[in-house]
Amino acid sequence: MQKLLLYLLFLLSVGPLLVSCGGDDSPDPDKEKTDEQMAIEALTGSSNINWVVANGGSVTKDGQSAADTYSEFELRLATGETNKTYTTTSNPLFDQNGNWSFAGNNFDKIQLTGTQPAAGKEISFTRTDDKLILMFTVPVPANGRINALAGSYVFELVKN
Repeated sequence: MQKLLLYLLFLLSVGPLLVSCGGDDSPDPDKEKTDEQMAIEALTGSSNINWVVANGGSVTKDGQSAADTYSEFELRLATGETNKTYTTTSNPLFDQNGNWSFAGNNFDKIQLTGTQPAAGKEISFTRTDDKLILMFTVPVPANGRINALAGSYVFELVKN
């Protein structure tokens, strides 16, 4: 009987120590995400984010301010289960809507579908907090169409 009592006392004193030494088995959601998933979240949040020039953003073309031309610019990037879409306000560079995809496997460049000058170009992006910076170049078209839009652009957008 005394051995049983000592054994029980031992289990009661050592048991909680053994349980407290166990690791945290709950999964870390960020560790399970792929690089692509993290890049999608940077651009779209959980489903979509509106990015705007107004309220602190800016646009430059070849190092010169183009804010007057793009002051009302808005870009909405969204992602669903099967596709990635975008919409923009009316402007001369971007189509009003279409699909977007990553350009390559680094997940730091996107491409937009459409027919406007920015469509099909590799657009580098950087996201820091509530700012998204897009950088791309529109080459001089071979057919001379819309020569005035050719140049290197930097869109500094803010989350709306």
